[in-house]
Amino acid sequence: MTFGRRFSAVVADDHAIIRQALTSALGESDELEGLEIMICEEVENGIEAIGAIRKHRPDLLMLDVSMPHAGGTEVLLEARRWSPETKVVVFTGIAASGKIAEIVDAGADGVFCKSDDLAELTRAIPRILQGARIICARYLAELEKVADRSPLTDRERQVLNLVVAGRTNREIAETLGISAKTVDRHRTNMMAKTGVHSGTELVAFALREGLIDPMGSQA
Repeated sequence: MTFGRRFSAVVADDHAIIRQALTSALGESDELEGLEIMICEEVENGIEAIGAIRKHRPDLLMLDVSMPHAGGTEVLLEARRWSPETKVVVFTGIAASGKIAEIVDAGADGVFCKSDDLAELTRAIPRILQGARIICARYLAELEKVADRSPLTDRERQVLNLVVAGRTNREIAETLGISAKTVDRHRTNMMAKTGVHSGTELVAFALREGLIDPMGSQA
C-alpha cells in the first residue's frame, strides 16, 4: 500500500454513535496525513461484517469485539480467510486482558480502547496501512500483566465453557467424549494456571478475563 490513493474501509460496531464517530474520524481527521479513506459500508453485527468483507475486500476493517451473531475474533479470522490483505483494527471497550490477548494472538493489525482519545487511533491508521502493527498503551500494559501466565489449551477452554455453564464433571465428560477423571485433571490444571483455588473462583476469573466463548458456554 502506498500513499496518494484512496483506501476503502468497512466499519463494524453494534452502536450507531460509534460507527458515526469512526466514519467521521476516518473521513475528516487531520491525523491521517492526507490519506483519503472511503467508507464502503457500515454494519452492526458480526454476520454483516463478514458479508461486507467478502463483498468489498476493503483495505481497512474497523472492528468491535462484542457484536451480535459473531464476535470480533470470529470476524477477524473470517477476514483473514476472505481478504488476507485487509488491515484489521479492533476498537473496543473490553478491559479483560484474556480477551485482548486472544485478539492480538488472532492477528489484529491494531487494537485500541474506546476509553482513550480517538486521535491515538487515527494517528496510527497511516502506519497500520503501511504494514505496522500497533497496540495502544493501555492494552500493552494489560498484556504485560499476563505475559507470564501459561495459556489454556483448546481442550481446557472447552472444559471451561462447560464449567461456566454449570455442567458437572460427568456431564462435561459425556459432552466431550472423555473420562470424568480427565475432566477433573483439566480443571486442576486450569486452576493452577489461573491461580485460583475453587470452582467458583475459576468461573469468576473466566468471566472477568474474557476467557470464555459466550455461545460455547451455553452448549
